Amino acid sequence: MQFIKKLFLPITATMSFIQNHFKAMVFVLILFLIFAPDSNEDFTPNNLQQINLVGPIMEVSEVLEQIDDASSNDSIKGVLLVVNSPGGAVAPSIEVAYAIKRLKSKKPVVVYAAGTIASGSYYASIWADEIVVNPGSMVGSIGVIMQGADLSEVMGKIGIKTQTVQAGKYKQIGTPDRAWKPYEVNELNKVIQGTYNMFTKDVADARGLDIKKRNQFANAHIFTASQAKDVGLVDSLGVSYDAKIKLIQLSGVQHPIWNKENKFDKFMKKISASTAVTLHTYFPALVLR
Repeated sequence: MQFIKKLFLPITATMSFIQNHFKAMVFVLILFLIFAPDSNEDFTPNNLQQINLVGPIMEVSEVLEQIDDASSNDSIKGVLLVVNSPGGAVAPSIEVAYAIKRLKSKKPVVVYAAGTIASGSYYASIWADEIVVNPGSMVGSIGVIMQGADLSEVMGKIGIKTQTVQAGKYKQIGTPDRAWKPYEVNELNKVIQGTYNMFTKDVADARGLDIKKRNQFANAHIFTASQAKDVGLVDSLGVSYDAKIKLIQLSGVQHPIWNKENKFDKFMKKISASTAVTLHTYFPALVLR
């Protein structure tokens, strides 16, 4: 009897393990089915990289990491930066712009404007080898703005007063509890104008434009795609297909292989989308903007 038990021990142990860990094994199987490669191509390193710059430009560490990785990866022969952004903060926009400039010194970069390419997002794109814009894109808005509210009347009505101890004449610049004084406005104008000069000079240098004619291509003008081409802000009009073909030509790859979206990220997006649809179905007034 003991001999028979020992003989069948591997089988009984396996069955016992399956029974005790059935749920875990099903979960692992589901993960495998989700993330398993679709084909042998998934094992082949991509030679072209698409990087997306979407939404307001505030936090760009992930985009910068992608650019730097593409720059140092010898397998990547060219990069497509897909832009759809109204702009954002000055410093992160410049970070992306100069990361693209460094990347361009090593391999070709094409920017494709899928929607809006304006202000900071245009700044981020200027050093690309070529800028291709969707015919329906809005382009430009090359300018700088700083604004704030004057809440002094509202504060007065509800009985709120501010108290301040400061060192430095300009330390209260931009505070919303009162109207800005003329010397404070002048100080802010100095900063705004200096930033605008830097912005327009970089655009002129990158795009080969005459800085003396910046009122034609800058001055916060908003252009259609064709108007932007006429003033030299972009190179051509087209859709994503055209931008990809342009990068393939510049990179010289014979068999283009593009990076694919991480399957886990895609899976999580599907879950998020399903959740959003469910919430909207049962709670139509619940909207996040």
